[in-house]
Amino acid sequence: MIGLIIAFAVALVLSISLTPVLIHYLIRHQYGQFIRQDGPTAHMTKRGTPTMGGLVIILATVIAWLAGNLINGHSPSWSGWLLVFLFVGIGFIGLLDDALKIMHQRSLGLHAWAKIVGQVAIASLFTWGIVVRPNVHGRTPGIFDISMTRPLGLTFTQWGILAAVVLIVIWVNFIVAAWSNAVNLTDGLDGLAAGAGIFVFVSYTFISYFQLLQSCWGDTVNISACYTTRDPLSIAIFCSSLVGALAGFLWWNASPAQIFMGDTGSQAIGAALAGVSILTDTEFLAVLIGGLYVLTTLSDVIQISVFKMTHKRVFRMAPLHHHFELKGWKEITIVIRFWLIAALFAVMGAGLFYAEWVSRL
Repeated sequence: MIGLIIAFAVALVLSISLTPVLIHYLIRHQYGQFIRQDGPTAHMTKRGTPTMGGLVIILATVIAWLAGNLINGHSPSWSGWLLVFLFVGIGFIGLLDDALKIMHQRSLGLHAWAKIVGQVAIASLFTWGIVVRPNVHGRTPGIFDISMTRPLGLTFTQWGILAAVVLIVIWVNFIVAAWSNAVNLTDGLDGLAAGAGIFVFVSYTFISYFQLLQSCWGDTVNISACYTTRDPLSIAIFCSSLVGALAGFLWWNASPAQIFMGDTGSQAIGAALAGVSILTDTEFLAVLIGGLYVLTTLSDVIQISVFKMTHKRVFRMAPLHHHFELKGWKEITIVIRFWLIAALFAVMGAGLFYAEWVSRL
């Protein structure tokens, strides 16, 4: 437990102290956000706001994660390193995207195919990492099963090992791409994505630490309800670190934002959610825990699909938060209400996880 607390504190201090340093640097070099012409007109006043704040979130999280592991007297685990690799790697693609937007003064950065190739390469390497290097119990960081609160028994290996390898690569790539884009879509109002992320990763801190306490390889084991998750402590420390980093960043990102996280931050946060859900065997539970991100994405999908079929709009503008902006809601009102929704989803997800464990006693 002390490792989780130290990791949170270190990330919080680093994030809240380094963010203004980055703000001053970006302002001095005139590295500011370019605002889409087709977005809400009120957002044009945000043009030039420093972006790429995700750099601080990533740096603070990784340093705090290392510190938390050190405090616990353990070297970072293989699962933890894989999670950091996915987090930093996808964040780097977002950084390139942000940099190109600033350089060319437009709302489009990396070409879509360049993003896809980069994400597929990183997610595929992550996939390789989760199915190799079993521990002393023969458990690899990832498994060939689809999971809710634990593996559902739907395994890719039933179609043979070759098919299983192909399917898990596709499955992991889909999860990483889906969550990265979902968080990116949600990052449209000051503090919205960061605040929602805090609730999501608090929930996952609880889940991963609970898996540690109820590990099948622990001292006190209830065989019918235990978890075989690999390296849950390292995952819990990472989640706690990310919560601290997001909280510190939110101090500067809350309305009126002095800095945006950019694709650097939103893509990294989405990748972290994808990685944590895979490593804790909770891929489908993540849909509930990250429910706000899911609703935001669905609003965009519905808007585009219905418009293509009927040439009519379901919402005044998508994603969903822009719909309420055009209805006259103040930005801070939308953000706070969406935070409450995010908190509700995160609590329901953690509650469902715990209820499933209780049902096995």
